[in-house]
Amino acid sequence: MARVGTGARALTAAVLAAVLGFASAGCSSTGGKRAEERAEQAANASGRAAVSTPRMTFAMVTHSGDGDTFWDIVQSGAEEAARKDNVKFLYAHHEEGKDQAQLVQTYIDQKVDGLIVTLAKPEAMQAVVKKAEKAGIPVITVNSGAAESKAFGALSHIGQDETIAGEAVGDELNKRGRKKALCVLHEQGNVGLEQRCDGAEKTFDGKLERVYVEGTNMPDVESTIEAKLQSDKGIDAVVTLGAPFAATAAKAADQSGSKAEIDTFDLNGKVADSLQNGTLGFAVDQQPYMQGYEAVDLLWLYHYNADVLGGGRPVLTGPQIITKDDAAELAKYAKRGTR
Repeated sequence: MARVGTGARALTAAVLAAVLGFASAGCSSTGGKRAEERAEQAANASGRAAVSTPRMTFAMVTHSGDGDTFWDIVQSGAEEAARKDNVKFLYAHHEEGKDQAQLVQTYIDQKVDGLIVTLAKPEAMQAVVKKAEKAGIPVITVNSGAAESKAFGALSHIGQDETIAGEAVGDELNKRGRKKALCVLHEQGNVGLEQRCDGAEKTFDGKLERVYVEGTNMPDVESTIEAKLQSDKGIDAVVTLGAPFAATAAKAADQSGSKAEIDTFDLNGKVADSLQNGTLGFAVDQQPYMQGYEAVDLLWLYHYNADVLGGGRPVLTGPQIITKDDAAELAKYAKRGTR
């Protein structure tokens, strides 16, 4: 018998390997899908994008003040989606409407591929959002400005309806038998905060009063709430409109000797702990991580596939009333900065 040469043996082995590989793939309809999933997971773990679309640049400009943990969570969600979507993500913020608008104009001048903005002070933002639209830059609004978003030319709005969220608070206060509530507004001119108090006042069977504080000055927040509680012993509930102010309100209540229940909008690690130990009564969660994440995803989908979510209506991420019973389950997510 003739001996098979080395080259022929190598060729035979290669053909056999190919056939076996084909057969193996044919044996499982999920084999290819699982391989793709493993590749995607490896890419995510190494920080590489999970998509093959060209590199794009999106910018987010919010009305956040310095040190606001809520916006840290929004930003974290946006950054996570940006890594996945092969997007360079830029972030800037300013609590003053005119300064926020100037930041947006800067990004328009840089010709970014997409913008994510908040409309807490819509009058200051209207012109610059329309400029972005005219320049061909798609805009998603988040968190505040649901009523103005479409009229200003934005593709979609992601967040909670602040009036509906306030109404949920009023209903919850009724369930808890509260008779007089103090609504603490930490930023003058923020329409979303006013809407929260308006909604609560609409459904609350008791009396609701408002007090305005300087949100960037926590000692002022504490002293103002403490003075109000000392002067009015009938207040049996304090509603803060942001998670960072809940602990301060609880401290003010303790200093004043008030037995008022402290409740808050928004969730973070400290709020989750305070719900579990009974320092706080309930919190209203609007899922800020989701707001940031979905805003980036929607801009990417618009560029990739001309997709627009919501049909012109806001995409709601809340409200969800969180109590002591729910806090334990959510605490691990709050501690890692995603709730």
